[in-house]
Amino acid sequence: MQLAQFTLPNPVFVAPMAGVTDRPFRQLCRRFGAGHAVSEMVTSKKELWNSLKTSRRADHSGEPGPIAVQIAGVEAEEMAEAARYNIARGAQIIDINMGCPAKKVCNKWAGSALMQNETLALQIVESVVEACAPHGVPVSLKMRTGWAQDHRNAVSIARAAEQAGVALLTVHGRTREQGYKGEAEYDTIAAVKAAVGVPVVANGDIDSPRKAAQVLAQTGADAVMVGRAAMGRPWIFREIAHFLQTGTELPPPRVAEVREALREHLHEHYGLYGEWSGVRSARKHIGWYVATLPGGEALRQSINRIEQAEQQAREVDAWFARLESEQEFLTPVNPAFVPVENWRQAA
Repeated sequence: MQLAQFTLPNPVFVAPMAGVTDRPFRQLCRRFGAGHAVSEMVTSKKELWNSLKTSRRADHSGEPGPIAVQIAGVEAEEMAEAARYNIARGAQIIDINMGCPAKKVCNKWAGSALMQNETLALQIVESVVEACAPHGVPVSLKMRTGWAQDHRNAVSIARAAEQAGVALLTVHGRTREQGYKGEAEYDTIAAVKAAVGVPVVANGDIDSPRKAAQVLAQTGADAVMVGRAAMGRPWIFREIAHFLQTGTELPPPRVAEVREALREHLHEHYGLYGEWSGVRSARKHIGWYVATLPGGEALRQSINRIEQAEQQAREVDAWFARLESEQEFLTPVNPAFVPVENWRQAA
């Protein structure tokens, strides 16, 4: 698949999720077959760029390209400056956040709240595209179907964004009003695809290879973006990519492979966050890995009491070693879907 000058290996993308898609997680998803990964959103507020949170989010050390960074804000010139700031730190693609439904973002008129003000939204798009153009950096835009059920305006924003020079559009099949509740609808995504000539990515409730194929067929989209279903299940990307290419499903991963992947994930995670913060923020990732496995809840409760990185990693590895002695392939006993409530509480 082509995104401006970049040729992506497949049309299966990792969704940007605050508190989830940090550098270690993005790298893991790519190793498991994701064709493209977009960072957590970076604020356009200059006074926060030197904060620990933003400096971590702007850290792309060792990350394979193309490096895509999502920026969020409400003022056109601030967003343009944020684009230039991130380009100077290695960003090769800038993604505009017009889809985040979180109250702390929307209350400041950023994220999906921008869809209420198409004039401002377009000003931001134009300013960011203009800032990126001298560097040869393409701009993508992620949005929802609209602000509310009676205010779906994704098609009009998509047309204006394409006219302004956006190279790719991602549409989550829900309004901001819905948050993550109910089911995603794909008719609006299909309407966006029919209205523009740039690539369109379908997002929302894509949790299996067959669902990905169904959504692509229904919307005509060029790619799919996976978010919550990848939490604790990064191999979903290779499963989807394989199914789209061959029409056949892969077997579940071997326990030994998952054990090694989690070992590497935790090592990289502690390296980015340090011990105190790393141990605590790793808890949610570990919980997602084991949520569907027999005895997973007991492990989650146990590691939530641990405050040393070495001990946490050792206990997790020992748990997977026992599981490996019992089963060759990962065999979930519960549905793989992780409720968004757990994500918000953990993140």
